[in-house]
Amino acid sequence: MNQKIQRIENDVQDRNSAAWKKLCEYVDKVAQEEREEFSPLEELGQELFSQIYTLPESISKLKKVKKVWLYGSNLKRIPPEIGQMESLEYFDPYTSYSLHWFPYEITRCKNLKDSRVSTRALYGNYRNRMGFPDLTNNPVHYSGESVHCSICDKLMSYEETNQVWISLTVGTDVLPLLANLCSTKCKDRLPKPPEGYIQFPHKGGSALKQLPDEDEMLELEMMQQDKEGDIPTESTTEDNKASGNEAPVLLKLIRKLWEK
Repeated sequence: MNQKIQRIENDVQDRNSAAWKKLCEYVDKVAQEEREEFSPLEELGQELFSQIYTLPESISKLKKVKKVWLYGSNLKRIPPEIGQMESLEYFDPYTSYSLHWFPYEITRCKNLKDSRVSTRALYGNYRNRMGFPDLTNNPVHYSGESVHCSICDKLMSYEETNQVWISLTVGTDVLPLLANLCSTKCKDRLPKPPEGYIQFPHKGGSALKQLPDEDEMLELEMMQQDKEGDIPTESTTEDNKASGNEAPVLLKLIRKLWEK
């Protein structure tokens, strides 16, 4: 299990850079022209796009955008305003390896049915269970001195909010989401995570107990079968091959060796 805890970064973006200014201009143009796709790499070019580490809060104006293309970005975070992109259907930040989490507000994109995310880079993902940073004292700050409750939209100071992690299905992926909460009542309104993930909102940190990762699950399955005397021999493997029913654990082991 990978328990390495990443440090939370704030002020990740130079908002006076040429890259940021051009991105903001591009957002305005997409909104004004009511375009259905948002692809900053095409507009900025690789050199400027590589200097973008977050998106502007003005993405809230992209009411008509259905597809967001962020492939290969250096993004480190997405602002909560993505929740106001009411037409969003497809979200692709694939190979954005510094993007470890997302704002809870992305769940407000009710038309978002399809996504492509590099799951190995996500906090708490089933492949390596990357550790969640500790949210004690609400360390995540967006632009500005206040933040809205992720559930009821109440405006709060960062001292008032309660920040928690929760893993939920968004599009076609399970994403680690950061929620800013104003009360226990709003915390109780959070949905239940899918099976295979921590089943409650939490603060993260090194003491957090996560479920076994993919490799550990394989080892546990093999130990269990060994204990039960079910490890397939060469002869039983051949019989299973002939019947088209090979041992699933052996197949998993072969797959893992192949991947390495």
